[in-house]
Formats: sequence, structure tokens, C-alpha cells
Amino acid sequence: MPAIAISSVRELPAAGQSLIDELVRVTETGDVKERLRILQRVTDLFVAGSRGYSGQQIALFDDVLQRLVADIEIKARAKLASRLAGIDTAPPKLVRALAFDDEIEVAAPVLTHSRQLTDADLVENASSKSQEHLYAIAQRLKLSEQVTDVLVERGDGRVVRKVAGNKGARFSLAGYGKLAARARADRKLTLILSERGDLPRQYFLKLLENASASVRARLEAANPQAAREIHDSVDDIATEMQREARESSHEFSAAARSAKRRFRRQPVSEANVHAPAQAQEFERTAVALAKLGCLPIDLVERALLDQGEDMILILAKAAGCSWSTVRELLQMYAANRRLQADDLGRLGERYQKLGQETARSIVSFYKKRIELRSQQHAQGEAAAV
Repeated sequence: MPAIAISSVRELPAAGQSLIDELVRVTETGDVKERLRILQRVTDLFVAGSRGYSGQQIALFDDVLQRLVADIEIKARAKLASRLAGIDTAPPKLVRALAFDDEIEVAAPVLTHSRQLTDADLVENASSKSQEHLYAIAQRLKLSEQVTDVLVERGDGRVVRKVAGNKGARFSLAGYGKLAARARADRKLTLILSERGDLPRQYFLKLLENASASVRARLEAANPQAAREIHDSVDDIATEMQREARESSHEFSAAARSAKRRFRRQPVSEANVHAPAQAQEFERTAVALAKLGCLPIDLVERALLDQGEDMILILAKAAGCSWSTVRELLQMYAANRRLQADDLGRLGERYQKLGQETARSIVSFYKKRIELRSQQHAQGEAAAV
């Protein structure tokens, strides 16, 4: 083990001057038991005065403690990590070394609690360490989008559920898109996400659509003869919940008001669809596309959220959009389509072959179907009164 420079050791606070000879001796002899004893004393010294030390003194403790902690047993490293995890001025290099320790017993306390770890540290750790390390990070009081993006991408189900339920975690639109996609096969994650107050409405609708499909599949499997009636009934409930979510959404209300003011001054154009789609603004995109093509908002929202591409192609063609705008619509995070260049090339060819009159006929059929089911629903409610 490298020797600790005496000139550096002599800069320890006055209360630690008696340790100088012992430190030098320990580093020269390499006695592990002695090193553990000195480690305990130096740690006690640091903890006792941690709030009053200067940056230079903390750097010195950092150097001394890193040298003393080398090659000591797991339990001793874990105890040191637990003591330093809650100290905001803990030696940063040592804390980072503990965070990257392969033993989760050592790494977990600082990964979960230490404020000395930067977002860059956490991203690097989450990108390379074990699922146990990721789970410890997922429990931090606050997590940035930069960190949660990695946790959602690399984490197993346990990690993802933990970070999704963390009220101090913030997620990017792409992160929420991946969470919604993973929730399709994870009922617990669906419930956790539905309770987040900051969940963008498009992802709430995505959860609703996924849940409806799951319920529909279970009911149809139990009673295949009633598959058509089950499909329509579940679809009606999902549509009604979608409308309720839209009516109570501040984001949708703001987008609708903005569109009303803007389109009063000038007619809606394709640019009003292209720009928000490119910016991943679900509400503004849905409102503008519905107005451009005189399309039902329910149909537009579902098309933007559906992993399939057909309805996007149909609605965009009916509205007279160019392929440039259709590309942006297809690549919005909300549907999590993950299209590659070859996929887009294939879809571009299909879009060029699709006639506008054909697209408008299909939209007209859907409009009539929606109107008919709305009338039937209203008649059913009236009959029940």
C-alpha cells in the first residue's frame, strides 16, 4: 500500500495529531487489524467535526480514508459507507468509490442517501452495475430525468416499479413512453403509474388502452360466444374514460384554448400539426390534426397512441398531410413504435399509394360508427332512468 505523505498527514485537525505516528506505522507495516482500528479513529474524527472542515481538510480526509479502506473486509466497508452516507460534506472520492463497490452491502447506503454523488456518477453507476445497485439508486429522495432514463432502460421489473413509485423521481417523455410500454405486461406497474400526479395524459390514456385490451382478452377467453359484445362494451367504457380524462385535463384545455385563438386569426394548416408533433407535444398535435382534417378527437388520440401505423396513415391522408408531417406523427414517443429507417421507407411507399378519397371514406365510416354507438349509449342511459 502506498505510504501516506507525512507532510499531508500533519495537516490533519489538531485533535488528530496523535494519529500521525500510528498512521505512518500502519502504512509501512500493512497490518490489517491496525488499519481497521485507525480507520475507526479517523472516521470518528471526521464525523465529529464534519460541518466545520475546510475543503482542503476534507480532501485530506478523503486521501487518508481511501488509503486506509483499501483491502479491508466487507463489513468494515459497509459500516463506513453507512456512517458517511448521511453526511453532506463526506469525502467525495471515497463516497464514489464506495458507491461503485461490487458488494451491494457497501454500495447501497451511499447510492440511496449520499448527496455527494452527482447525476453523472449515478448515470455511470446505473449504466454498468448490478440490478441491486439500480434498486438502491431508485430509492433516492430525488432523481433527475437523466438518471431515471437509465433506470427505466436497464432496470428489471423490481427496479422499474420502485422508481415509478418514487414521488421524487422525474421522467422524460421518452422515459414515460418506455414505462407505459413495460406496463402492458406488468399490472402492478400500471397501477403505480396511474397514481402519479405528473403522468402526462397521453400515457394515462395509453395505460387505459392497455388495461382495456387486457380485460377484453380475459373476458373473451371466458366467453368466446360473446366476443363482439364484450369488445364493444369494454371499448365504450374506455372511450368514456378517455373523454372524462380529456375534459379534466388542464393540458388539453390549454391546447384547445390556444388553438381556438390561433385558428380564429388564421386557418389551421399542416404546419400547425408538424411543429408540435416534432416537439412531442401530444395535446397540441391531437387538437391541430383533428381540426385540420375535421376528425373526431377520440379517433385522433387513439391513433397517436396506437402502436399500429395504419390509422395514422389514414387520418393524415384524410387531412391532406405531407409525408414529412406523417413521419413526425409516426415517431412520437407516445406510441413507442420504435420505427427503423427501413420501416419508415416501407410506410412512406404505402402512404403514397393511399388515396385521399379512400382515407376519407374510412374516416367517414368510423365517424358514423362512433355516432351510432354514442346514440345507443344515450338511449340505454335514458331507458335506465
